[in-house]
Amino acid sequence: MVSLLSKLFIRDFSNYDDVYVRRKYGILGSTVGIFLNILLFGFKYFSGIVSSSVAVTADAFNNLSDAGSSIITLVGFKFTGLSPDNEHPFGHGRIEYISGLIVSMAIILMGFELFATSVGKIINPEDVDTSTVAFVILFISVIVKIYMAFYNVSIGKKINSAAMKATAIDSLSDSVATSVVFISMLIMKFTGYNIDGYAGAAVAVFILFAGYGAAKDTISPLLGMKPSKETVDTINEIIMSHDGILGIHDLIVHDYGPGRMMISLHAEVPGDKNIYEIHNLIDHIENDLNDKFNCECVIHMDPVDVNDRRTQEMKNKVEEVVKSINADLSIHDLRIIPCKNYNNLVFDMIVPPKYHNEDILIKEQVCKQIEEQYPEYQAVIKIDKSYI
Repeated sequence: MVSLLSKLFIRDFSNYDDVYVRRKYGILGSTVGIFLNILLFGFKYFSGIVSSSVAVTADAFNNLSDAGSSIITLVGFKFTGLSPDNEHPFGHGRIEYISGLIVSMAIILMGFELFATSVGKIINPEDVDTSTVAFVILFISVIVKIYMAFYNVSIGKKINSAAMKATAIDSLSDSVATSVVFISMLIMKFTGYNIDGYAGAAVAVFILFAGYGAAKDTISPLLGMKPSKETVDTINEIIMSHDGILGIHDLIVHDYGPGRMMISLHAEVPGDKNIYEIHNLIDHIENDLNDKFNCECVIHMDPVDVNDRRTQEMKNKVEEVVKSINADLSIHDLRIIPCKNYNNLVFDMIVPPKYHNEDILIKEQVCKQIEEQYPEYQAVIKIDKSYI
């Protein structure tokens, strides 16, 4: 149904990277979720009143709260589409992450409430409604929730949306919870054993883990996470496909929400080339990155003396020293500055985030090794923090 609706109501529906398209998918998925949850609520509430089943009536209000979660997701996608303004020059894209976080918190809250209720039922068991009406309602509910989880996962993957993935987890949690209730009712009907409380506790633990995973996926981009390996590899591939680029470093990717990315990096270029030609090349690369990621990109040019054999030889030797101390380290911008009685060996050294607390110690080790092996040089090192 969602696939058909997307073809009918979303222009260029297969262009998932487009900001307009992914926003429309989010709105469509949330709207369908609201409709189905309200439909389930009405059906269960009516059935609960007719059958005098407290369990079915309670489950009806659970679906009403799920509709509220879908409304939160819908509002998140609506605000995501707002244009940048004076107070928010980078747009409102991160609201999508916030809406996903709210849904995740709702999942965790539901898990805690279910666990507390289940413990109460273990201590003081209650009769379980095993009427045919209750079985039919639960079965229909499971099928609908599995469908909702399926289409939310599908949309979440297509548009890479943490909010839609959180909503999918919410629907999956509901289907698992209802399935366990269904099974416990069957066991009660045919064996007389009431395992409702124990089954509920097991489901609550599952829901809590699912909620934690969903919250983690939404909190990380809000805090600022490193770009995916796929994104970094694609950036490298685009840049290095242009003749005249010797290498890149100091890559930083800022994520202000889907479709609102800022990229900055340093590109090494031959120092003997015409500066206007190099500037034109950099402009082309920035445009290519903008076309691919719909981003703002700033590239700093680092000229490299490709004809200085001595500098290239020392760079290779320094790289060997650095790698011998820690294979995760790398260097760039190495240059030799002659002094009266010695030569300064100046370069930048990139230290990955996991070693940021050890950067001074690492720097001292590298300096000591270089000056012991090459006494005619004094190492002057600038520490660069890696953000990828």
